[in-house]
Amino acid sequence: MDTLHLALNAVTVIFIAATMFAAGLGATVPALRGVFTNVPLLLLALLANMVIIPLLGWGIGALLDLPSASLVALVLVASSPGGPFGAKLAMVQNGDVVAGAAMQVLLASLGSLTFAPTVNGILTAAGIGTDVSLDVGALVRTVALLQLVPFAIGLLMRRYATPTAQSWHPTASAVSNITFLIVLAGMLLGNWRAVVDLFGSLSLLAGFLFAAAAFGVGTLLATGPTVRRTTMGGVASVRNAGPTLAAIGLAFDDQTAVLGALAGVLLSGLAAALPIATLLSRRRQAPAVPGADQGTPPARTHP
Repeated sequence: MDTLHLALNAVTVIFIAATMFAAGLGATVPALRGVFTNVPLLLLALLANMVIIPLLGWGIGALLDLPSASLVALVLVASSPGGPFGAKLAMVQNGDVVAGAAMQVLLASLGSLTFAPTVNGILTAAGIGTDVSLDVGALVRTVALLQLVPFAIGLLMRRYATPTAQSWHPTASAVSNITFLIVLAGMLLGNWRAVVDLFGSLSLLAGFLFAAAAFGVGTLLATGPTVRRTTMGGVASVRNAGPTLAAIGLAFDDQTAVLGALAGVLLSGLAAALPIATLLSRRRQAPAVPGADQGTPPARTHP
């Protein structure tokens, strides 16, 4: 089991790096500049992911009267933006991949700083006074290594070695697609007992409703064309599992109940977000082309 766990971790790292590398290969500097200079888009994304969605997670947990372990797991997930599946959902829905990848990296970086105080504030208000303290430096380094660096390398290749970048893009996308499926299968196989134990409770429903509602919040609180707005919705609907796992290990002593609830919330959330992205893809005749005004060629990517 330890060997399988290590293998899944290795595939997950490859998936994250390949996804961000592929996103970088398909990006252009003018398109990226357009994202980071769009102040309304940035402010709305920060408001949605840093404030509204954490409160949404708490609200859904309170509304469904979840047990403390499930409520803790949902609050941890809701308070941790910038999940690497966000860029993948942008690819799945044929969305604005450049904006999705850029926003994902930004949210993951800022989320490394805001995660602990956000969780502490919500859990204290909810009457669960466990103090969460994390190594912020380690979280930032992880985001930089696995997300920012591959994206930057792909972006530089696209700018200074365009023919090579275009020839490598299909391979990088294929690696991302294959490892994505392996990670999903590994999550299901590795956590099926924990998920089965949640049957009969409302924890799985809470994770599903949370992801669907977060998709809606992220879409509504965005600017630009529909394809960019739904991309922001996808980024908002999937959260960053790294800080949540670290918090469970440090603040909750790897409690089995919290870990099981976390697995259920994450998987049921993907069960809500993936079909939405797939439906959007089927309704679009052609993928959104980030930086189309700059003449960026389209590049369709399917999972």
